[in-house]
Amino acid sequence: MHEDDADALAVEFEQHRPYLISLAYRLTSSWADAEDAVSDLWPRWQQHGRSVDVPRAWLTTAVSRICLDRLRSASHRREKYVGPWLPEPLVQPIPQESAAPDPLDVVVQDESVRMAFLVVLDQLTPEQRIAVVLHDALDLPFTQVAEILGCSVPAARQHASRGRRRINEAHPPPRSTLAESEKILNRLSEALAAGDADALTELLAPDVVLTSDGAGEVYAARRVLRGREDVMRFLVPLSQRYQSGAEEIPVLVNGELGAQFRVPPGPPKQPRFGVFVASVVDGWITALYAILAPDKLRHVPGSPYAPPPESTRHPS
Repeated sequence: MHEDDADALAVEFEQHRPYLISLAYRLTSSWADAEDAVSDLWPRWQQHGRSVDVPRAWLTTAVSRICLDRLRSASHRREKYVGPWLPEPLVQPIPQESAAPDPLDVVVQDESVRMAFLVVLDQLTPEQRIAVVLHDALDLPFTQVAEILGCSVPAARQHASRGRRRINEAHPPPRSTLAESEKILNRLSEALAAGDADALTELLAPDVVLTSDGAGEVYAARRVLRGREDVMRFLVPLSQRYQSGAEEIPVLVNGELGAQFRVPPGPPKQPRFGVFVASVVDGWITALYAILAPDKLRHVPGSPYAPPPESTRHPS
């Protein structure tokens, strides 16, 4: 390949990289898998890119097929996963008015990357997920979706229809405003710090759901907790750790207000670091998501589980 051609291919690929990682994350719920998928795409682009007339369409098809293979493989791995499985969080500092744009903004502004929505997407079959995200979120025609899935157009429509039905049945809560979330989460932090069980109870919806993901590596609930009583049994011991010097920093988690926390060293399997985000509806906490698994926190700013600098992944 001529050097000028190689440079042009590289420039074209880099221009599409933020979009490709955004798409791959929505399809896999994993930042690591998203970056790996885009890395796997690069040699294919080097081989075929010069003959491509519409780069974005070609790259979309190619990365979606890579993600489809990863989803099919992941479904078998998750059968052996210890405890509930949650998506890798995308964590950003709360933006200031004068702050420069964050590279993650292109990802988290989309409704389909909210934690509550990703949790529902993770319950779909790989084919349903691909069809829903590509057609409903990206407005791709079913002819292209069918090509990616390797099926007929009617079959692609059916995958999307079944996926939509499952999403509607799960009824993920709507996105709350930052102001509403800030008010409720401040009260939650104060109640945890004070060990005030009554104040905690007042914040939780009667049918609140708490999902914590420790991957069997750190202490976490081994099942999804449903109802105020079950959730309180999880939060009260957590409040005791807060009182022993936990550090909490408000952050955006997948575009919604949450927090990352660090606790003093303790027993070997006690979480040292974690991220949580809540769904707030009409002043109630209806769902809490706590990501504690070290492997899912490696890319979070300030994480003690971060890889050495030379192997750190970057958003772009």
